[in-house]
Amino acid sequence: MSTWANLGLQDSASPLMEQLIFFHDHALLILVMITVLVGYLMFMLFFNNYVNRFLLHGQLIEMIWTILPAIILLFIAFPSLRLLYLLDEINEPSVTLKSIGHQWYWSYEYSDFNNIEFDSYMIPTNELSPDGFRLLDVDNRIVLPMNSQIRILVTAADVIHSWTIPALGVKVDGTPGRLNQTNFFMNRPGLFYGQCSEICGANHSFMPIVIESVPTNYFIKWISN
Repeated sequence: MSTWANLGLQDSASPLMEQLIFFHDHALLILVMITVLVGYLMFMLFFNNYVNRFLLHGQLIEMIWTILPAIILLFIAFPSLRLLYLLDEINEPSVTLKSIGHQWYWSYEYSDFNNIEFDSYMIPTNELSPDGFRLLDVDNRIVLPMNSQIRILVTAADVIHSWTIPALGVKVDGTPGRLNQTNFFMNRPGLFYGQCSEICGANHSFMPIVIESVPTNYFIKWISN
């Protein structure tokens, strides 16, 4: 989860989030190079005393500053498209979880295991334990196995919600009457926090999501109980 004065992205907990961070750094490096170059040219113009009264056109420099940005955009577009297709790929999921957004809580269904269902509400501040996180902890966490392909189906019962876990690189809109799906793969155990990131009403920021990533044998024991 994010901590105080955290200016960067959260530590990744899935291969997809790692790729998103790599792409972020790649695009940021290109932006820094462009900013430095343009800043240098603008700075040097203040000290340029050269004039040319007979200059009518500069076809060569116009070709350069047209073609060069197009090439730079290709260096951004190709990795972006690759990542877009990776995020949408569903690879034989081991567990399917269904998430339904309500005002103002989430409902979950484990369709593969005798339709286990429960609601997940934010824990109010006055009921929070000393080691809990305000506005982030819930009464019923999602328990999922690590090192397994997870498919999540997201919908909503009333208005548009958004199921978002930054550490996993997952953001899916839950739209009434529509079922959206995505997948993720957790490569380490831990607690991963998220929130509804759609402006779905006054209390949308009080719809936290908590995933508990556990080894497979612990998950089987939890499902059995």
